[in-house]
Amino acid sequence: MTSIVSTSIVALILAGIVFLIVRKMIADKKAGKHSCGGNCGSCGMCRGEFKIPPMTREDKKA
Repeated sequence: MTSIVSTSIVALILAGIVFLIVRKMIADKKAGKHSCGGNCGSCGMCRGEFKIPPMTREDKKA
């Protein structure tokens, strides 16, 4: 019985932590904050391999 209670307590604590993290991520997204700085040249994830193509005149009209 003791192991069930302790497992339940740990599970509730972990679920609470996950809930708080997701809530913070949603709040940051609504506030316009994000982890991407928009500078692909200094991005550690893509190592500068992803390049945003320059806008053409047709793109600017749309």
